[in-house]
Amino acid sequence: MDFEPWWLIFVPVLFALGWLAARFDFRQMLRETRTLPDSYFRGLNFLLNEQPDRAIDAFVEVAKLDPETTELHFALGSLFRRRGEMERAIRVHQSLLNRSDLPEAERQHAQHELAHDFLKAGMLDRAESAFEQMKDTRYALPALRSLIRIYESEHDWPRAIEAVKTLHGLVEEPVPQIVHYYCEQAQSALAAKPFNADAAHAALDAADHAAKQAGHGESAGKAAKVRTAMLRARLALLEQDPKRERMYLESILSDAPEFAGLIAEQLLANYRTADQAVDGLEVLQKQYAHHPSLDLFNVVFRELRVQQGAAPAWAFARGALRHHPSLLGLDRLLEAELGSANGGQQEQGPVRGADLSLLRSLIHKHTQRLDRYTCRNCGFQARRYYWQCPGCNAWETYSPRRLEELE
Repeated sequence: MDFEPWWLIFVPVLFALGWLAARFDFRQMLRETRTLPDSYFRGLNFLLNEQPDRAIDAFVEVAKLDPETTELHFALGSLFRRRGEMERAIRVHQSLLNRSDLPEAERQHAQHELAHDFLKAGMLDRAESAFEQMKDTRYALPALRSLIRIYESEHDWPRAIEAVKTLHGLVEEPVPQIVHYYCEQAQSALAAKPFNADAAHAALDAADHAAKQAGHGESAGKAAKVRTAMLRARLALLEQDPKRERMYLESILSDAPEFAGLIAEQLLANYRTADQAVDGLEVLQKQYAHHPSLDLFNVVFRELRVQQGAAPAWAFARGALRHHPSLLGLDRLLEAELGSANGGQQEQGPVRGADLSLLRSLIHKHTQRLDRYTCRNCGFQARRYYWQCPGCNAWETYSPRRLEELE
């Protein structure tokens, strides 16, 4: 396309229009700036000087002077909630809701923020009521997720299950914790006096069905499957069906060998009840040979000590610790040896009396921090294994191995 010289006339015109627009915007900005209270700029200055407490006081004064500043109210409410000042956060968001001229979108936003204030303050009834009022708003999905958290904390498993089903209808994503909700129902039925076998069977069947629907891969959801098998084994024990109990426990050895330490004692007790303690020990020894763990080591060593005496038990321990060095493992076997000696057994291992106690006390001091299960999500540590982390409330975040084995 040919260039026409007369087009150059547009250059100064466009420049002039841009200059006028810039001056108009700048003047508009100056007029808006003059309308801002001095407290606003004091608050900004305090923030820049890393004085958040004084900045908050200044912004609160701005909010009092200009009630129309809804964005500032939301910012203050969120800041109060993060700082744990729940009364002030609730008061800020309630003051927004009391305004009759508040637009519907901002009203829903304020209701959502207020519900979170109640939740963090531990006012679960009020939080639940607030979130339920948001089912038909644009905050329906986050409100439903928060309701699930509330139902979990209240151990209201039927309502948690219904909420998860509703959530699954809104978003196409797996919700694996629903299997644990059914397991929690089964566990409650087994703990009842007398235990409710029908309710336990129904809950575990539902757990299996939910696991299949979730479509877990080989590694995902393994903890839920192990938990279901463990509960079925416990139910079989209560129903006096040792063959079925053993079947479920041994399925864990083959399908999820890393969890063997959690069920080793129960499996050994099953064999012992059938007068097959030797066979049970052999099964666990073979399991340890292929999938060693500290918890399984402890069970095998103790049973060897009972069945065959100190020499074979210590021979197993020396070989195990040679291949898998572990201070916690050494602490466990010394504890077992001291327990056997205090129980009045005549036969003693290669370390005796006061030497054994001194050695164990020295080692135990250094192994206390290692004798923990740990959450891979938040790092919360506990002496017992949890299906749901007490720290962050996440499911299936605990490894069945002790902290020393993970380091």
